[in-house]
Amino acid sequence: MENLTEKKLNVITAIILTVIISGVIALCFIPGEVVVISGGESYSAIYNGDRSGNVVALMFNVYEGRETVEGILDVLDEKNAKATFFVGGSWADDNIDTVIKILEKGHELGSHGYFHKDMAKLSEEGNKAELEPLHALIKRHTGEEIKLFAPPSGSFSVTTLKVAEKFGYKTIMWSKDTIDWRDKNAKTIYSRATKNIAGGDFVLMHPKTHTLKALPDILDYYVKAGLRAGTVTECMGNLW
Repeated sequence: MENLTEKKLNVITAIILTVIISGVIALCFIPGEVVVISGGESYSAIYNGDRSGNVVALMFNVYEGRETVEGILDVLDEKNAKATFFVGGSWADDNIDTVIKILEKGHELGSHGYFHKDMAKLSEEGNKAELEPLHALIKRHTGEEIKLFAPPSGSFSVTTLKVAEKFGYKTIMWSKDTIDWRDKNAKTIYSRATKNIAGGDFVLMHPKTHTLKALPDILDYYVKAGLRAGTVTECMGNLW
């Protein structure tokens, strides 16, 4: 996976191509956010939260690892920390009891699509097909309405943003990427999750055994730095 700068460049390139094709009239950049104005409507992807606060959002994108997710929940409990779990529909369908447990423990749920497709390449109907089944699944089993969406691999288009908004979603990216899906070293994950960390950061992780191993030390570091690990919504503070 690309680093954040490369990812933003790729996203911007994809959006610009969509601008050319669909007649988007403006592309704006404000701190922590990319805003597209199309047909008089604005759509955005959010990269960080409230920089004036002390909350760091832990984002776990989940398409595998039931046992590791359970271990992460235990560590978060032990450290009195919260997180947002962006679950994939195919995983959630097979692990609905763990999904319910995430909510019962006071954490936040978000959508990560259903089959981890590249949503930037999908039509409006294709994007809808990735979001709708998981939305219905979570609603049916928990009574909760998902409000957040993290695009698989961070790939999205203007169409993705429009469809996500129709579901009432905020599209969430990240400001810190541990790249734990690729690099299987707990010390490396710790370094990426703590280096230059500040309130408002969104820290991207996955349910990997090396991430679980690094997590207690990461959370201890945040406390020593005067920070608190929380959900994306908590990290946004009064910005929403």
